[in-house]
Amino acid sequence: MAPSPHIAEDNVSVGQAADVVLIGGGIMSATLGSMLALLEPGWRIVMLERADALATESSAPWNNAGTGHSGFCELNYMPDPNDGAKPSAIAAQFQSSRQWWSHLAASGLLDPETFVHTAGHMDVVFGDHDVCYLRRRFETLTCDPLFSGMEFSDERTTIAQWAPLVMQGRDPGEVVAATRHPGGTDVDFGALTKGLTRIITSRSGGQVRLGHEVQALHQDRDGSWVVCGRNQIGDFTVRGRWVFVGAGGHALRLLQRAHLPEVRGYAVLPVGAAFLRCSDPAVVNQHDTKVYGQAEMGAPPMSVPHLDRRVIDGTPHLMFGPYATFSTRLLKHGRWTDFFTTIRWHNVHVIAAAILQNLTLITYLLIQLAARPRRRFAHLRRYYPHADPNQWELFAAGQRAQLITPDRRRIGVIQQGTELVVSADGSIAGLLGASPGASTAVPSMIDLLQRCFPNDWRTSWSAEMAMAIPALTISRWDTTAVDESDRMTTPALHLNINEG
Repeated sequence: MAPSPHIAEDNVSVGQAADVVLIGGGIMSATLGSMLALLEPGWRIVMLERADALATESSAPWNNAGTGHSGFCELNYMPDPNDGAKPSAIAAQFQSSRQWWSHLAASGLLDPETFVHTAGHMDVVFGDHDVCYLRRRFETLTCDPLFSGMEFSDERTTIAQWAPLVMQGRDPGEVVAATRHPGGTDVDFGALTKGLTRIITSRSGGQVRLGHEVQALHQDRDGSWVVCGRNQIGDFTVRGRWVFVGAGGHALRLLQRAHLPEVRGYAVLPVGAAFLRCSDPAVVNQHDTKVYGQAEMGAPPMSVPHLDRRVIDGTPHLMFGPYATFSTRLLKHGRWTDFFTTIRWHNVHVIAAAILQNLTLITYLLIQLAARPRRRFAHLRRYYPHADPNQWELFAAGQRAQLITPDRRRIGVIQQGTELVVSADGSIAGLLGASPGASTAVPSMIDLLQRCFPNDWRTSWSAEMAMAIPALTISRWDTTAVDESDRMTTPALHLNINEG
C-alpha cells in the first residue's frame, strides 16, 4: 500500500502566508494542487481539511460508485437517442483525466494500480420500447470515435457471457438488450486523492493541515484573502494570494461567507444515497462489469440503478443502488443545520421554484424513503434475479449538494453536473454541484487555471499542460456538460495508463 501524504505536525500559525490556499481535502483540491505543484514548484501551497484524514467525503471510495464517467453506460446523459453530444463531451473530459494520470504515472508520481482498474461498462434494458431506444443510442454513439469498441446485443447468450449474474434465473420470455464497452474503468477516487496530495507535499512549499475547519474568508485591500477557522487547539488564520474552495457540500456556504456576488441566488439541495454491498467471492467473481439501467420516472440523474464491480484496497466487491436517503446535512459527516446555513433571502424563491418544477422528483424521493427492505431488494433482483439477501448488506454512501441556479425564465433550475464559480478578479474560485464531478476534475481544474491565471496560462502553463494532455488543443472545457448544444469536438485520444 502506498504511503500516506506527509502531513505537517504543527498547526497553521496566525497570519501565515501562502501563494495558494486549497480548502477541502478531496479530489478537486488534490487535482488542482498537483497541477500547481508541477507548474510552479516554488509556490507555497496549503491544503486545509476539516476532517482528520483526506478524502473522507464524496471522494471516499464507499461514498461514490467509482464509475469513471465516460458516457459509455449513463443513459440519463442521452434521453434523445439521436443526440450524442453530451456523452461525447463527458467521454472527452474523462479521457483527459486519464491522460493526466498517465502523465503522472509515466513520471513516477502515481501508481495506477492503486486506484484504477478495468471494468466493462454495460447498459441492460427490458421491454420493446427500451430495446429500440438502446439500439438507436448505440447506432448514434458508434459514429463517434470516442465510442469505438462499443457492442450491442439482444441475444440472451451473448448478454449472459458479458454479465452472467444479470441473466441467471431470468424469465426466458423477457425482452432484453445490452450494450457493452470493455474499456470502462472503476476508480478509487479516495486512493487517487491521496496519491495526488503526495505530489503537493513532495514539494518544499506544499503542506496539508488536517482538522482545520474553515469558517470565514474575507479579502484585504491588497487583493489577498484571509482564511479563518478552528482546529483542535483554537483559532487559526492563513493569508492566501489565491484561494480555491473545493469543500464539496460546504463550498456554497463558504463562497457566500466570502460575499462573492457570483453565487448570488445560488442554492443547494442535500441528496443522500445508500447502496447494497456484497463481498462474497463466490458472487463477486462472477461479475466484472458495471451494469447500468434506466432510471425510474421522476428519479434524479444520480439515481440510475447500477450493479457495479468495485475494487477497494485491492479487494473486489459488488455494489447495487443507489437508494435515496434524506438528511439536511450537506456532508456525510456534517451537521443537520448545514442546509439551513445556505439559505439567503435572495435564493429562497429560487429553491421554491426548483422544487415546484420537480414534484415528480419529490414524489420519487418520498416513495424511496418509505420503501421497506423487501422492496429495496426487489430492485436488486431486477438486475440480479438470484440475489440472496444473506449475502448483501445496506450501507450509507455520501451526501451530495445538488446545485440550483437562478434562471430568468424558470426562476430556479436544478442542475446536473458541476459548475466552476470564479470571482471577477480571479483571486478566488469554487466548484459547486455533484456527479460526474470527480471524473471531470482534470478538465474542471484546467478551466480554472485558464480563468484565474490567464497570464501564466498564456505564457508557459498551456504548453506544459498540452504536453501532458494532448486534448488541450481545445481552448475551453465545457466542464458542466449540461448544454447539449455545445458539442465538444475532441479527436480520439490515445491512453497509455496501466489499469491494473
